[in-house]
Amino acid sequence: MNVQTWTFLLVAASFALYIGIAVWSRASSTKEFYVAGGGVSPLANGMATAADWMSAASFISMAGLISFMGYDGSVYLMGWTGGYVLLALLLAPYLRKYGAFTVPDFVGDRYYSQLARIVAVVCAIFVSFTYVAGQMRGVGIVFGRFLEVDVNVGVGIGMAIVFFYAVLGGMKGITYTQVAQYCVLIFAFLVPAIFLSLMITGTPIPQFGLGGVEQASGMPLLERLNGLHRELGFGPYTSGTKSTLDVFFITAALMVGTAGLPHVIIRFYTVPRVRDARISVGWALLFISLLYTTAPAVAVFARTNLINSVQDVPYSEVPEWFTKWEDTGLLAFNDANGDGRIQYVGPESSMTNELTVDRDIMVLANPEIANLPAWVIGLVAAGGLAAALSTAAGLLLVISSAVSHDLLKRSFMPEINEKQELLAARAAAGVAVIVAGYFGMNPPGFVAQVVAFAFGLAASSFFPAIILGIFSKRTTREGAILGMVSGITFTAAYIVYFNFVNPEANNAANWWFGISPEGIGTVGMLLNFAVTIVVSRMTPEPPAQVQVLVDLIRVPRGAGEAHELSI
Repeated sequence: MNVQTWTFLLVAASFALYIGIAVWSRASSTKEFYVAGGGVSPLANGMATAADWMSAASFISMAGLISFMGYDGSVYLMGWTGGYVLLALLLAPYLRKYGAFTVPDFVGDRYYSQLARIVAVVCAIFVSFTYVAGQMRGVGIVFGRFLEVDVNVGVGIGMAIVFFYAVLGGMKGITYTQVAQYCVLIFAFLVPAIFLSLMITGTPIPQFGLGGVEQASGMPLLERLNGLHRELGFGPYTSGTKSTLDVFFITAALMVGTAGLPHVIIRFYTVPRVRDARISVGWALLFISLLYTTAPAVAVFARTNLINSVQDVPYSEVPEWFTKWEDTGLLAFNDANGDGRIQYVGPESSMTNELTVDRDIMVLANPEIANLPAWVIGLVAAGGLAAALSTAAGLLLVISSAVSHDLLKRSFMPEINEKQELLAARAAAGVAVIVAGYFGMNPPGFVAQVVAFAFGLAASSFFPAIILGIFSKRTTREGAILGMVSGITFTAAYIVYFNFVNPEANNAANWWFGISPEGIGTVGMLLNFAVTIVVSRMTPEPPAQVQVLVDLIRVPRGAGEAHELSI
């Protein structure tokens, strides 16, 4: 069977599995729709969290970024994994102890303010739609190439599938669907990585293959890639070009953004106990590490294969995979010197680069470039879809619950009953799917870049409000509201200016202190903290019952009584 047939079979089988799970686990109450009834096991929740968090950016785009950026791409590895340490230590157990349905729910109650709740809802929706744009673009890329349909048609197919199991199943359906999606995506990422490691270095373990010897040349693989880079006018693959300050700020934004993402935080409300929330984070880290320790090796394999397969090859003799990806518009050849041969070169070369490669295709095209079996190529397509759809579903649920629970039930229409709230949640999810599809068809950037923006927005809005809400009894509603507004406004304005208003100025010479738009979320977070703390000191302290609430969230059971006896 050819690649397209295998892709149809594997994608159809995985979609049938997801829909079957959604039907089996459909939500019948608001608690099941929002937090899966609160009875998910730590193991299943850890696997679902890994799938929820390892989006199209992790599966499709991260290794592609690293393959082009080399050493500079390590910021994504450090930031996106380090954030889970913050989650485990600072957020997960405390938010689970509080036991709310959503992040705006916690913010509204902790800061004793409907306005604070509404500001948190707006932030959640803004962050989630920014993030989901990257997922829907990933869906379109996979369908556009492997099912040979228009990218926009691919986005539409993805919208229909997500609509079905997100609207029908809610968090309960999404959770168990994400367990299946994790199994699909991790299998789809590891199998070709093992194939490639064996072919290039002779070892079946990709992590070891990264530091191994290339069989064809007998040289260490990274040394061989550095040599190829220099020959073609690129900088050495293992050296970076970003400033230390920018690396620090991007890494911090990604770490803190991870800890502030509403669709990740809500997962810790789905387990029965506080202890289970910590265990869930441990399982999630383990499951995430399988992909994240493999991604650098996949990036190196992809970069090496691309250079070896296209450099100085006559265009008339390019393999089939090249023309298939050309049809998607994500790969392009421009014969600048008219010699009919492909020159793929860097900025320091005396020749003109004639090949344009969208970095989002590297993981998907890698098995084809290496001429792996057709079923492996189809499996990668199914894995990319699983990664994109799992995260898209979690984000859409955040948007849905923010509208139905936080805006309607807790703010504007408190008299609605559970049946009406559930109907509103499903309607909100449906509208969110349509808006997400639009962003997928008109994305503001490549997948990992868009996702990095979402992390910056989450870092600058939610993280300070949640941390201070847990650990500072003196933080007031006025401080939290102004902090969230100032943080996310500053960050969004910086990102919009350099990426959409004046993209020609988007370079280190024009950035504020050399901090890129991907790293500006850290500055937004610091601004949020500063505004919140200063304003809180200038306004009346929170009511006594709110301060008691903070103690109940933060102090282990029984410690409160001991403290009272010691006074």
